[in-house]
Amino acid sequence: MPRQRELKITLKPLQLIICVAFGLWLGAVAIALSLWLAQRLWPEQVQPVAQVLVPAVAAPAPRPPATAAQPQDAQAEMFERYKDILHQQQVQQAAEAAQGNPRNLNSPKCQFWLAQNRNAPTDKSQAAVLEFCY
Repeated sequence: MPRQRELKITLKPLQLIICVAFGLWLGAVAIALSLWLAQRLWPEQVQPVAQVLVPAVAAPAPRPPATAAQPQDAQAEMFERYKDILHQQQVQQAAEAAQGNPRNLNSPKCQFWLAQNRNAPTDKSQAAVLEFCY
């Protein structure tokens, strides 16, 4: 009958502490790299979809054609629409610039308002992005 071997375990606290600390450090580095990579790649993939969806959702209602008797009103209306579109583009560019700014990654208020503005854009969320992300 073969003799069973005994397994002797010796506890080395310093080695255990170093291994646990190294494992935690590697985990933190892996999480940081994953977040950095996701932050770099995610906007590039979401942007084309957002550009297709946003104009369809934010498109103004069709307006009745202007009559010849109201050329000034038609021009004023076109100018107002132009200003609205220009303002929307500026807000969108400001939000994109805020997302790309590494300084804003450390600001929880900026991250919160960027997410709010991305999910449900309102005047309040746009103003908050401009306030907290610059």
